[in-house]
Amino acid sequence: MNKYMFLGAGLCVAMALTSCGSSESAYRKAYLKAQQRTEQQTRTEEPVVTPTETPVVTPVTTTPVNQTRITDNNDDIAVRQETVSLQSGAPLKAYSVVVGSFTLKANAEGEVQRLINKGYNARLVFTPENNMYRVVASSFDTKPEAAQSRDQLAAQYQGAWLLYAK
Repeated sequence: MNKYMFLGAGLCVAMALTSCGSSESAYRKAYLKAQQRTEQQTRTEEPVVTPTETPVVTPVTTTPVNQTRITDNNDDIAVRQETVSLQSGAPLKAYSVVVGSFTLKANAEGEVQRLINKGYNARLVFTPENNMYRVVASSFDTKPEAAQSRDQLAAQYQGAWLLYAK
């Protein structure tokens, strides 16, 4: 009786081991066959090139609605004039350099913290007109100083602009 039980258990183990190995290889064979078929199709398909004229693309330039030009001393430096409320940081001076605009306050606070870590006197302001949080990297009394700072920050923050706080 023990012989039959031992023989039956051995037979079950042998069947279990051989069935697992064959199914894995069958899946692998099917995968490799499908991959070869895909490669053959990509080799035999020739790209169809139809002669077309090159479309004329006109660059799009947008000017924000609330952007105004404030000219002091006969300069032509673009400044946006907005009503803002200070959320964090030192008080704003007349002209500020904005490097980011966010709809979520948490994102704006994160950017302010990154600027502070880089050594900037960053501030966070809120614009109720369009519900945006503005990240101000620096603030100045004169427009030329602010424009110079904006030009320096433009390498890191494309789209940096000047804000004249109402």
